[in-house]
Amino acid sequence: MHAASSFYPALAASVLFLHAVFILWVVFGALLTRSRPILRWLHIVSLVWGILTELLPWPCPLTVLENWLEAKAGVQPYQGGFLLHYLDKLVYPDISVTVLTVAGMIICALNLAFYAGQTRIGRLR
Repeated sequence: MHAASSFYPALAASVLFLHAVFILWVVFGALLTRSRPILRWLHIVSLVWGILTELLPWPCPLTVLENWLEAKAGVQPYQGGFLLHYLDKLVYPDISVTVLTVAGMIICALNLAFYAGQTRIGRLR
């Protein structure tokens, strides 16, 4: 019975870890994609996904899965998005949702600008 009771919390923690890794990928992925076209396109798609989930009322599938697993584990799932729930409380206390969203958008836009610059440099050569 103990193994069953720790199953959902372990899965929720795994999804939480995966979610954090995905966000790190979105923020810093451009550093890993140099001369790796497949990774570059995967990162660009991830950036677009990040922008869309911030701007549109789409729920992130990882947040939905994490909340479902937490509910199954008997934990009260958090409301709102992953970034607001974890980063706001850990890193940015008392920051508004708007500021956090704008910061995320700026990071994504800077990454996309980096790729645009790389493409431009590649065409000039």
